[in-house]
Amino acid sequence: MIISEINIYPVKSLKGIALQDAVVESRGLRFDRRWMLTDAEGMFFTQREVPKMATISVDVSISGLVVSAPYLEPMTIRAGSKSDTVKTQKVTVWDAICEAAIFPTEVNEWFSTVLERKCQLVEMPETTRRPVDPEYAVRPNEDVVSFADGYPFLLIGEGSLKDLNSKLDEPVPMNRFRPNLVVEGSNAFAEDGWKKIRVGETVFHLVKPCARCVVTTVDQSTGEKTGKEPLKTLSTYRNRDSKVLFGQNLIAENPGGVIRVGDKIEILEMRS
Repeated sequence: MIISEINIYPVKSLKGIALQDAVVESRGLRFDRRWMLTDAEGMFFTQREVPKMATISVDVSISGLVVSAPYLEPMTIRAGSKSDTVKTQKVTVWDAICEAAIFPTEVNEWFSTVLERKCQLVEMPETTRRPVDPEYAVRPNEDVVSFADGYPFLLIGEGSLKDLNSKLDEPVPMNRFRPNLVVEGSNAFAEDGWKKIRVGETVFHLVKPCARCVVTTVDQSTGEKTGKEPLKTLSTYRNRDSKVLFGQNLIAENPGGVIRVGDKIEILEMRS
């Protein structure tokens, strides 16, 4: 079994970027979901409410972001030590409230124009700590997460998607599920039985199945909802406690290493 895809999503719910390698950090892969769009009060929103977010492309580097969208000039946004941010504000991601840096008006107007709704871009400073749910923490008081829904990493096996697509009239691509890591060579839903794995020099704990939502019904190339699939079919055989499960959330035991496409996956511990 090997890693066949590595993906990051620098701005939460915008287009992802496929990588050949990535640095594993405590919050997630480097640059993954370090930025987010919110309303003026700091409440986040995603493709659940605004599927058109899928049409905004992002390039990222140490110096910042370049964002582009159909029919609009691309925009360069400085970040980190060269940041264009002007102030900080408390922002909300689900049940979490944390400090974020706000970008100036011209940046926010670009996104507001594309999405046809008033919004602002925020960045997670290195000083901000958003803890993962302590019930699932591997390193209590240390495990943190970016602006991702709840956990630093998401893994899905190609075999699991193949099994789902065998039940659909119209197959869906892996990007509907927005994973960070994709596994080639495993059986359908084999990842459900893994408890701890090693990829390269990094040990990952598979702490919780991922509950899916209507984002899976959004075509990631057009930003349009396509109906009730694949969620409808998934709910017929992947439903537990009224949640539709697909993929596994991960936490890194020893962040700091690099993972690469083609890295072998070593199973260190299975679930009982």
